[in-house]
Amino acid sequence: MTGIDEEALAEAYNRALALEKAGRADEAAEAYREVLALDPDDHGGAAVRLAALGRGETPQKAPDAYVATLFDQHAEDFDLILVDQLGYHVPEMVRDLVAEKVPGRLARLLDLGCGTGLAGEYLSDRAGFLVGVDIAEGMVAMADERDVYNDLYVAEAVVFLAASLEDGEDPFDLVVATDVFPYVGAVEDLVAGVAALTTPGGHFIFSTETLDAQTLGGRPYMVGPKHRFAHDIAYVGKTLSNAGFAVLDERPIVVRYEEGAPVPGHLVLAQRL
Repeated sequence: MTGIDEEALAEAYNRALALEKAGRADEAAEAYREVLALDPDDHGGAAVRLAALGRGETPQKAPDAYVATLFDQHAEDFDLILVDQLGYHVPEMVRDLVAEKVPGRLARLLDLGCGTGLAGEYLSDRAGFLVGVDIAEGMVAMADERDVYNDLYVAEAVVFLAASLEDGEDPFDLVVATDVFPYVGAVEDLVAGVAALTTPGGHFIFSTETLDAQTLGGRPYMVGPKHRFAHDIAYVGKTLSNAGFAVLDERPIVVRYEEGAPVPGHLVLAQRL
């Protein structure tokens, strides 16, 4: 974080966290605004925290610097935390739904937000060529150790999709995105990018945390108390349709558990028309 007063930033951020924990939302918000002023790239995710507090506009996505920092910090113990402590089993659900609905062996598979490679490992026997992409360099390093991907890239998902299209890369028969939507609010660019790099008849499978329309208050998405985006599943479906996808399966799932409570979501399988 070149050019940032890291001591002042740490003081402001820790003060904001303490005020938030104490229930002093207005004071916490002021401290988070100070954090943003010190660090405009927002490595600490102050913008999403302000939105979660109801003291700031909901951003269209989590800041890239925040997502990369968050996952780099937890790369080495990510599987232990997510799978063993939070009961995260979305990659297995993806494997089972793909086995049920997507016949035959696939030529090319893209794992967007591949993380440590959990989904890639479960799907490695289904495709001849696997590409993994993640914004966090530490996660890509962990994925590389699994030795299931033919190519791995450190990149933000939408940027990667646009660059691949511009470079004339071959399209994919299956695109997977587990735990990506919770860090993207407005999903139009992401879905359009996937559509542009999916073969006609190819598939897109992903998970999303979802809330009912009443809780969302008519909004297509919102930042929840754990600083991730939850979506209206109708909004997700409309975005898929607009991009040229037909939804083949849309099933409610428990994405993970937090403090013993299930986090509701959906697993969606769509086909490129």
